[in-house]
Amino acid sequence: DASTETINCTTLKLLKAGSIVNIERALTLQKPLGGHLVSGHVDGLVKLVKRQPDARSIRFYFEVPKELMHYVAAKGSVCLDGVSLTVNHVDGQIFDVNIIPHTQEITNIKAWTVGQEVNLEIDIIARYLERFIQVKSQGDAKQGVTMQTLIDNGFA
Repeated sequence: DASTETINCTTLKLLKAGSIVNIERALTLQKPLGGHLVSGHVDGLVKLVKRQPDARSIRFYFEVPKELMHYVAAKGSVCLDGVSLTVNHVDGQIFDVNIIPHTQEITNIKAWTVGQEVNLEIDIIARYLERFIQVKSQGDAKQGVTMQTLIDNGFA
């Protein structure tokens, strides 16, 4: 089962029986991190606009919806179809990532084709930083964040 929100925001509606997806056991915070923190909450879809060989890697270029673009930063992190990746460059609404051979082999990325949409999860720190700034700008800057501020804004 999936919620309407999940169906509307992800590629789940495009999957068929036998489709390959990336699944990984949840990481407990007692274990070493091999990437960045991801929650599995998809923020939207990005469109693969170009695939380009780059030495032993493949460089993938994605077009991002305007409402999500401000979350994407060069040398920052994104999660695409559940795979934690580092952004190389950002140019307007386009960003690119490199996929090394190991990642190509153990994920569904090798099957991505130009024109295909993939799930995008923005960096969780960027999401909360933006929300913190919004909350701060709505109230008295001298007051700071109190427990009541967190409750009033859905954080507690």
